[in-house]
Amino acid sequence: MWVPFLAASEVVDHQHPAVHEFAAQLRRHTEIETVRGAYEAVRDGFPHSYDISAPEVSVSASDVLRHGHGICFAKAHLLAAVLRACGIPAGFCYQRLLLDDADPSRTCLHGFNAVLLRELGRWQRLDARGNKPGIEAEFDLARERLAYQVRPNLGEHDHPEIYARPPRCVVAALNGSGSIVELDSRLPRDLL
Repeated sequence: MWVPFLAASEVVDHQHPAVHEFAAQLRRHTEIETVRGAYEAVRDGFPHSYDISAPEVSVSASDVLRHGHGICFAKAHLLAAVLRACGIPAGFCYQRLLLDDADPSRTCLHGFNAVLLRELGRWQRLDARGNKPGIEAEFDLARERLAYQVRPNLGEHDHPEIYARPPRCVVAALNGSGSIVELDSRLPRDLL
């Protein structure tokens, strides 16, 4: 049942030596301590590529470690890889968000993680996008604290599914972009 949420892939490359080493540094005595430490390390230790105007595009978990940054999707790949390397099932979640409140046709997909906390018997959604003014995602077991609150009245949508693998549209957009500027025009608008 959890096996797909522990698997390695091209983007969730937890078998990569750098990812494996990073995961070993973050492993703690309990599952919850490991999840908290890994989440905070990815959220705070690797800025969002747009926030720092980074030129290159990170795709895989090892790319984020090599470049030192990633957009939401790549940071989610890193968090999943680290947790999976620690034996903790992790998946992917998505939201369709507006880029501009004045233009409802301008949407983008936002990615984050869900982690199976076996000690608590439930999945917990975590958003390692990275905090900045107006964005305060936190590790909070009492309530979900993601980077963005979906506004259904404006056409935004929270996809409730937890995916074992990132969708092809996400991986294709990242792989097909030679720069963040190019990626900006390729970002998926929704899960299609």
